[in-house]
Amino acid sequence: MWLAGAVGMTSCGFHKTPRAFNPPPVAAKAPAPIPPAPQIADPPEVAFEPVVFDFPRQTDPSSRFPVLPPPRPARAPVANVPKPQPAPNETPSAPALRLSQILTPEESRRNTQELDQYTESVKKALARVAGKNLTAEQKDTAERVQTYLTQAEQAREQDLVTAVSLAKRADLLAKDLLERLP
Repeated sequence: MWLAGAVGMTSCGFHKTPRAFNPPPVAAKAPAPIPPAPQIADPPEVAFEPVVFDFPRQTDPSSRFPVLPPPRPARAPVANVPKPQPAPNETPSAPALRLSQILTPEESRRNTQELDQYTESVKKALARVAGKNLTAEQKDTAERVQTYLTQAEQAREQDLVTAVSLAKRADLLAKDLLERLP
């Protein structure tokens, strides 16, 4: 084994890589002399007579430009006359149709319970915060909580799911505000 390693070392270890052959630079040849330009004979003279055209002269400037029609007279201003209002109908019109989610009675009951829980929790938190000295950021958060609560109460009749979502946001902000109080 030792012998095989020694033989392998001699073939790789002492072998030099061949150098690339660089040919010697080629000497530049002297440029060939430029032959003289060939002599060109003068062109034959061509006899011609200048032709003069006699264009008629226009002395009247109106013939050069088209005649424009006279401008239209200005419109007279129209007085604003209020439109008469239609007579009120004595028959009550049908209430406008609303598009909203259709909830099962179970979903409606569950959403109402959640809304009541969030609303009660937010009102308690706002009552605790009311007597405290708050920083500007905390006052801003308290105002946002109150805004979300008001929006949730307004949305209760039209869209219960949106009302729950708004009340939940108000509750999360109120809890965050209570945690940051000293």
